[in-house]
Amino acid sequence: MPLDVAELPNDVEKLKSIVIDLERRFVDMRTELSRERARAEHYWAQIEAFRRKVFGRSSETWSAEERRQQSLFNEAEQIAAEPSGEPAETVAVAAHQRVKRGRRPLPADLPREQIVHDIPEAEKVCGCGHALVRIGEESSEKLLIVPASWKVQRHVRPKYACPACEGENSGSAAVKIAPAPAQLLPKSIASPALAAFIAVSKFCDALPYYRQEKIYARLGMDISRQDLASWMIAVGRRIEPMVRLLREEIRSGPVVNIDETSVQVLDEPGRANTSSSSMWVFVGGPPGTKLICYQYHPSRSKRVPLDYLDGYRGFIQTDGYEGYGEVGRQPGILHAGCWAHARRKFFEAKTATKSTGAGSAEIAVSRIAMLYAVEKALRADTALSPEQFVEKRREKLLPHLDQFRAWLKERSLQVPPSLPLGQAIAYTLGEWDKLVRYLNSPLLTPDNNVCENAIRPFVLGRKNWLFSGSPAGAHASAAIYSLIETAKAAGVEPYLYLRYLFSNLPDSDDPADFKPYLPHAVAKADLLDFSRVRLY
Repeated sequence: MPLDVAELPNDVEKLKSIVIDLERRFVDMRTELSRERARAEHYWAQIEAFRRKVFGRSSETWSAEERRQQSLFNEAEQIAAEPSGEPAETVAVAAHQRVKRGRRPLPADLPREQIVHDIPEAEKVCGCGHALVRIGEESSEKLLIVPASWKVQRHVRPKYACPACEGENSGSAAVKIAPAPAQLLPKSIASPALAAFIAVSKFCDALPYYRQEKIYARLGMDISRQDLASWMIAVGRRIEPMVRLLREEIRSGPVVNIDETSVQVLDEPGRANTSSSSMWVFVGGPPGTKLICYQYHPSRSKRVPLDYLDGYRGFIQTDGYEGYGEVGRQPGILHAGCWAHARRKFFEAKTATKSTGAGSAEIAVSRIAMLYAVEKALRADTALSPEQFVEKRREKLLPHLDQFRAWLKERSLQVPPSLPLGQAIAYTLGEWDKLVRYLNSPLLTPDNNVCENAIRPFVLGRKNWLFSGSPAGAHASAAIYSLIETAKAAGVEPYLYLRYLFSNLPDSDDPADFKPYLPHAVAKADLLDFSRVRLY
């Protein structure tokens, strides 16, 4: 309502109290307006984050326009490319021939079928009456695929007996027969080759059992998904000694990377089928070796990594999940953080708002990008010893990180913690000691991506098969994933490796008997080669 001056009192003290009351109301309204504006920004950021998750690109790489804008206030490239102060050395580059780009030739060792397209015999005579002479040819090659075909291996063991004395004078059994060969899956029709094919189809190519069942039916073979699942569970039990060996070798290395993801498992005792379980991944091993071990567990409890690494001494590298914090506090363990997770939070904050400038999330993304630029440049310098590498890395990055931390602390006082940028700042400051720990060791990288990349095949498979049918199936999946992913890391073709392993798997309880069959051991011995072992 408009203010009626006639109704105002003439008393000065009363007028002062009215002014004070109006000022208080104004302050309250302004405070409430600020709260509503912050709440609106929070909801808008959530909407933008959701829209990006559903409709946006998942890559955290810069677009061309973002790179142009970034260069206005980003010193990453400049710092990474700073001269060392020493004169540049002139290097003579030898002359070379460029390879013509084009389609790769088909492998020379593939079998070839020649089809000749010739002109009719009547046209092989010239108009002058002389017979035409073949002077050359033109050829092209087409790649032919032969769909999977079935073949039955019939194992025959002849029996022998003496027709004269019927074994009475032999001093041994009346009937002699060769011992039955060791079987991967006793009392099953599945050969090692078929078991390897099923395993690779499911755990490497993400083909669920029900799809494989349909594929085999089209190829004329009736194999139920129940049989496929039971065979893989049996295989998982057979290779458990190898998974235990992988665990011990991973724990023997100086660095163990850890990550986990959710998985739904049916028929878990005492739990609803909608409950979420966890698939854990551990990556490590002696220097120069990348070993990957999956482990299924019904929970996401800190007890899982604590038990797995019981007695371990060295570095662990993880994201900021608090379940890893207890592991990092164990004697002899140094806990390193993951800059990729910090960058992801700032990247999400950047896409949730259009603000730019000195206080935006874009600045943080740019500063983290500089860490990677320096890391890449130093890793490319093979002349640096490990000690020199660490010294140069610290020399280049410590001043930059000090400035970055000061910027984070300043912004933490200005940005509400409910906003994505505030959450990213709080996460980074809370993880700071772990995030900068990688600077002190040449064995560590800025992030835990080696483990995230190892868990990605499982996540891709989970999108196709959605859940595991039982805890036994989840344990088997973890075991088979471990061997397949370690084989891929060692440069071994998974099907060839599993077929070789399943055909030679020791019938033993001694872990030493299984060691030569670990993927990296097979790769080192060069036992598998496509030129010697074909898939047809």
